Amino acid sequence: MWVSKNWKDYRLLDASDGERLELWGKYSLVRPDPQVIWKNAKQHPLWDKADAGYRRSRSGGGAWSENRLPESWTIGYGSLRFVIKPMGFKHTGLFPEQATNWDWFSALIRNAKRPVKVLNLFAYTGGATVAAAAAGASVVHVDAAKGMVAAAKENAALSGLRDAPIRYIVDDCRKFMERELRRGNRYDAIIMDPPSYGRGPTGEVWKIEESIDPFVALSAQLLSDNPLFFLLNSYTTGLSASAMRYIVDLRVARSRGGKCEADEIGLYVEKSGLTLPAGSSVRCTF
Repeated sequence: MWVSKNWKDYRLLDASDGERLELWGKYSLVRPDPQVIWKNAKQHPLWDKADAGYRRSRSGGGAWSENRLPESWTIGYGSLRFVIKPMGFKHTGLFPEQATNWDWFSALIRNAKRPVKVLNLFAYTGGATVAAAAAGASVVHVDAAKGMVAAAKENAALSGLRDAPIRYIVDDCRKFMERELRRGNRYDAIIMDPPSYGRGPTGEVWKIEESIDPFVALSAQLLSDNPLFFLLNSYTTGLSASAMRYIVDLRVARSRGGKCEADEIGLYVEKSGLTLPAGSSVRCTF
């Protein structure tokens, strides 16, 4: 399992009975997590004293309760800075488990000793975008949600990257790629973190099990003649790391001479000393 050991502003204190207890900077949160299927005694004092907890509703959805949080605050990961803002459906605007992937591709970019052009698809609030830009890459950041792209710009500015070569695009990822192919634009690296289900800005439906194979095949056509890496991440529990690797091997590595590896990504749980699985990634290098 790939796990970042470099977090200081994020800590996963405990996990039990469908929930995780976390520290985001100085604020403690309790959030639901479907991977936490075990029950151990919730002995950490912050279980009962957290600054906020997200509680699911029997009728669907949920809400933050006992909320003593500010509207937003900032945490850091090395030189990177991110705005944390509790949103609907338990999100905070950042997935800390992705730091292990940031570390991996940042080293590749720094060691490339050449200009690297990165395409970040389903780019959300820009964790991977700012990490790649801080490592020296130029980045095209694409997401269908205007608010998420605005948050990415804010994170870049906080990280000292306001003037970095980042191009922000609000668009359906597939449509953007199709236009880039017609324009003849190519990228040295591609990052994608697709949702399990979603809709584009004009109602386009995305279901990962139906869409991911042709999507990866299309994205492979955008790689340059001298590619550096390809990264696919998923939080869909029914889509294994091995299945994702099969797709990337078939659609990307075989045609471009790449080498792939796949594994779960996770977060260290302080109370148990174990690791909570938090998704899967496929990493391909050339």
